[in-house]
Amino acid sequence: MEPDQNPLASLFPNISAQLRSALSNLHLAAAQLAPASAREQDPALDARAALLDQSYYQLLRLVNSLSAAACLSDNTPLRLQDRDIVALVSDLCDRAGSLAPLLGLELRFVCALDCHICAIAPDAVEQLLYHLLSNAFKFTPAGGIVTVELRVKGSFVLLSVADTGCGISEEHLVTLFDRYLHQHPMDPPPHGVGLGLPLCSHIAKGHGGTLMAESHPGKGSCFTVSIPDRQVGDTISDVPFDYAGGFNRTLMALSDALPAKAFVLRSQK
Repeated sequence: MEPDQNPLASLFPNISAQLRSALSNLHLAAAQLAPASAREQDPALDARAALLDQSYYQLLRLVNSLSAAACLSDNTPLRLQDRDIVALVSDLCDRAGSLAPLLGLELRFVCALDCHICAIAPDAVEQLLYHLLSNAFKFTPAGGIVTVELRVKGSFVLLSVADTGCGISEEHLVTLFDRYLHQHPMDPPPHGVGLGLPLCSHIAKGHGGTLMAESHPGKGSCFTVSIPDRQVGDTISDVPFDYAGGFNRTLMALSDALPAKAFVLRSQK
């Protein structure tokens, strides 16, 4: 029997499963100590509980990244289905855009198409876009603009996320999509563990496409996903994997970038 060429394939999912169980217990205990009815009547309690909720979402996001990391060396294509990518991306931008003002940012969605059907893995596209938006939110100062653009060019669909943030140095740009392999000490927040962009690149490749980055220090960054503009004749979806565990998917995906006030109950109504 050949030795396992990818130890992450078994290690990270096992760690993630144990963490999910512990997180579920912690969230249940927090909900009992600070129930919604009490939070709605006590703004101070709501603010303290919001910090717990934010931490829960941040840990859940990390657990999901650890689970997904096992597939980074797997070149198996994603299971695609024909979906309206304009409607999907527009809806995700609406959700994220409602939270951008909490950071003093503006999120713009630019698309000349009313509808465009192409073969995608919807949940994977959602994770990819939220990862890119989370990075843009984290590294763009208040007053900045994050622009999501969707367009068709030749035989490809291009989805880009551009920001007016701090940009990325040429030194870091070289290892951007495999930074988790190169860094030794873990980067401090807001950089994280370096799994987000490798996972985005993997999702792009799973669609038969690519993920490219362009950045200029002090002027911002632009990440562009290019996927084949094709259809597979399959509009039947499997039961989707709820990677947010039944909780707010947008808050979970952007939890590393958002302020704690995004998690108070009145902000979620």
